[in-house]
Amino acid sequence: MQIVPMSEKGVEMVGSMGNDTPLAALSNRPKLLYDYFKQLFAQVTNPPIDSLREEIVTSTSVMLGTEGNLLEAHEVNCRRIKLPHPILTNQDLEKIRGIDRPGFRAVTIPIFYDVAKGGRGIESAMQDIYRQAEQAAQVGVNIIILSDKGEIDSKRAPIPALLAVAGLHNFLINAGIRTQIGLVLESAEPRAVHHFAMLIGYGVGAVNPYMAFETIRSLVSDGHIRFDEKTAIKNYVKAAVKGVVKTMAKMGISTVQSYRGAQIFEAVGLNSQLVDSYFTRTPSRIEGIGLSTVAEEVRRRHESVFPPSGNKVDRGSTPVATASGVITASITCSVPKRSIFFSTPAVPATMSCSRNTRTLLTTRASTSVPFAA
Repeated sequence: MQIVPMSEKGVEMVGSMGNDTPLAALSNRPKLLYDYFKQLFAQVTNPPIDSLREEIVTSTSVMLGTEGNLLEAHEVNCRRIKLPHPILTNQDLEKIRGIDRPGFRAVTIPIFYDVAKGGRGIESAMQDIYRQAEQAAQVGVNIIILSDKGEIDSKRAPIPALLAVAGLHNFLINAGIRTQIGLVLESAEPRAVHHFAMLIGYGVGAVNPYMAFETIRSLVSDGHIRFDEKTAIKNYVKAAVKGVVKTMAKMGISTVQSYRGAQIFEAVGLNSQLVDSYFTRTPSRIEGIGLSTVAEEVRRRHESVFPPSGNKVDRGSTPVATASGVITASITCSVPKRSIFFSTPAVPATMSCSRNTRTLLTTRASTSVPFAA
């Protein structure tokens, strides 16, 4: 939906009246982990900036490699890779992966897990990623590429890219070696500006959205994009970078380097255990799903490609109704619980939501609209 206008016009698609889609925690469809986060907003002490009229004070360049001591004027501390922006084409990624220069060494770590093991499988796979990253740092590796490309099958599914990036970022900080490592992500997941902004906000230095590029190639060959492949990809990258700058400018941040690792998001519908383990110090005022449900959502998406029965999986919702036509939904909050009842004329039940919840909202036939706090 967003790739075509980004590839043709070179700008992020915008719409009026904001985003009115239901919260991911209340949806009965499998959602990407990005949908459980909202960016915080700039306040008095840190006002937003105009990313268009104040473009002269913005910078999209990023640095990869070991960060030296800024207090020591030595050429070794300047030995880093400077990229014009954090979105990498496939060719750019291969240059970094195969870099052969003194002071630089890159390694690729796959981010897959056994889909049948659910949340425990993700937890175990993340521990393996931590171990591999720490061992790589000990032998002089200073660029780690997290990749979900090439090893997927009916038994293996990719760990959500945001979870892998945020988890490893915070692990390296706790291990005291974060400044020694530059993080790069090679993933099929990110495609929208919000995805790129979140990945950068949780520590990644550069992103290669290879599936977005493959989609653009397919759309160009089918005639859905009126430009050639090279121009379309260039426009898409331009739109993604401009979108990230616009997003961080809303928080009053003018450079991507400052935005990287800032974690200026809040979780909506993730439980404290998941947030504390992988998104350390991220505020989460509304409790919700845990790692097991994240794994379940991955499984449902995975089975749409590798159905166990060999038939196409129905990803739609199954309506659930009672004799009185009651639709139930709920959410667990860390704030004092409220009971809200909205009563309207009886209507057919169309959706059942949600996961991990207790009854909070009901709709039934009545003419009154009581409210109890």
